[in-house]
Amino acid sequence: MEGENHVPDDLTPEEQQELENIRRRKQELLEDIQRLKDEIAEVTSEIENLGSTEERKNMQRNKQVAMGRKKFNMDPKKGIQFLIENDLLKNTSDDIAQFLCKGEGLNKTAIGDYLGERDDFNIEVLHAFVELHEFTDLNLVQALRQFLWSFRLPGEAQKIDRMMEAFAQRYCQCNPGVFQSTDTCYILSFAIIMLNTSLHNPNVKDKPSVERFISMNRGINEGGDLPEDLLRNLYDSIKNEPFKIPEDDGNDLTHTFFNPDREGWLLKLGGGRVKTWKRRWFILTDNCLYYFEYTTDKEPRGIIPLENLSIKEVEDKKPNCFELFIPDNKDQVIKACKTEADGRVVEGNHTFYRISAPTAEEKEEWMNSIKAAISRDPFYEMLAARKKKVSSMKRH
Repeated sequence: MEGENHVPDDLTPEEQQELENIRRRKQELLEDIQRLKDEIAEVTSEIENLGSTEERKNMQRNKQVAMGRKKFNMDPKKGIQFLIENDLLKNTSDDIAQFLCKGEGLNKTAIGDYLGERDDFNIEVLHAFVELHEFTDLNLVQALRQFLWSFRLPGEAQKIDRMMEAFAQRYCQCNPGVFQSTDTCYILSFAIIMLNTSLHNPNVKDKPSVERFISMNRGINEGGDLPEDLLRNLYDSIKNEPFKIPEDDGNDLTHTFFNPDREGWLLKLGGGRVKTWKRRWFILTDNCLYYFEYTTDKEPRGIIPLENLSIKEVEDKKPNCFELFIPDNKDQVIKACKTEADGRVVEGNHTFYRISAPTAEEKEEWMNSIKAAISRDPFYEMLAARKKKVSSMKRH
């Protein structure tokens, strides 16, 4: 330091003053440089801390989103509520519809169940969800293929009604003038889905012809007929290529449990060594009686084909009983499929199936539904129900 402060003897007073000024300026510059270095180090540290904090926040957010998706797949309403409470989703129909439409990590069955609920807010979400689909210049089968790929159609008839009404409104909005009304589009959409079921479900033995499909749909265009060429093209499209079902595991509700004739809880007498009554969820459709342990099960515990069976009331300790049996039985047994606890499907042989209903009225209704199912054509019956619904809506 002494060398730096040394002033040569041969300098004039002015030169000495200039030297002193230079040294002072140098010191100020060094101090400024150090201060800048300290500030840079501080900012760098803050940036690094900020980066790690943001990273931690993103990691935490991703974990919560993943947890919300899992909750949604188990219980759609609880999953949505969890995401909203953690500020991962806005509590608006548009935001939730976007979330469902993206479908990242979401179970398609859960999406269908949520969209089909009858709550006012769920219906708003359904319409916002349908609005995200673009059906312009698509024929009806093409539009249905796109729509039914974004979720799995639920099994409850009322849910399906709401979803197909929303679909028909959106399709007619995108394609004005194709149909006289949204009711026409609604009925024809149902007919196409039922056609898909009838043509490609192995449980349906009587496959409808194109002539039968055309005949079924006469008069649905506000009293007029749709062009035969249009109906033939729709028929051929479905016949040549069935609807692709997301996450298809062979137990698709569209194919098997679409719009059942009847469903509800009944007691069934078990056929084991010790006969016990077990509560089961029964679904009557496609000339078969399916029963499940829980309503949420994807696979039935058993399938009872109704072909060649008869039904009768019986007396039992349990009230409101009836039996399914083979008439004029000559050592014949009812061959049915049963799913074991480990998932294996085995053939079960029974001389009869005894069932108990909760009330006398329900017993009567079940017996009448099963009698009708044994002898009728489900393809015509389901479409007749859709037409009846539309006519009722117009009257009111």
